[in-house]
Amino acid sequence: MTDLEKQQIYDLRMKGAGYKAIAAVLGKSRDTVRAFCQRNGLDGDSKVVALNVKEQMKNGLLCFCCGKPIKQKKKGRARKFCSEDCRRKWWNQNPQARKKREAATYHFTCEQCGKEFSCYGNKKRKFCSHDCYIKSRFWSEEDGV
Repeated sequence: MTDLEKQQIYDLRMKGAGYKAIAAVLGKSRDTVRAFCQRNGLDGDSKVVALNVKEQMKNGLLCFCCGKPIKQKKKGRARKFCSEDCRRKWWNQNPQARKKREAATYHFTCEQCGKEFSCYGNKKRKFCSHDCYIKSRFWSEEDGV
């Protein structure tokens, strides 16, 4: 069974699909799907399985991205992801989960083109884009260009 098929079984199981439905979609036997689910803690009523996995993710027992078990350290903040790759992947797929503060959004006028722009988290910004920075830095009129 490929990693893609395993991920598809996991995703369909989280959506509440039964063994027969998953087997029909993947072209596998029901017993193959059921055996995989039992080995990976996805057996039982599919709706209950989905709730249990979500609850385990909330409690920090499973990775938010891939659903693998996480080993928590005794001290410090609880981990949410099993690896740095999973953390990056999840945040790239869920930008709406970021809590941006209104006070950290700054409004400026570009020194090169005069266009008004805003940026988040950088209060020392001078240019609206990299092109404007390059034009200001290297294409000045005193150079004769």
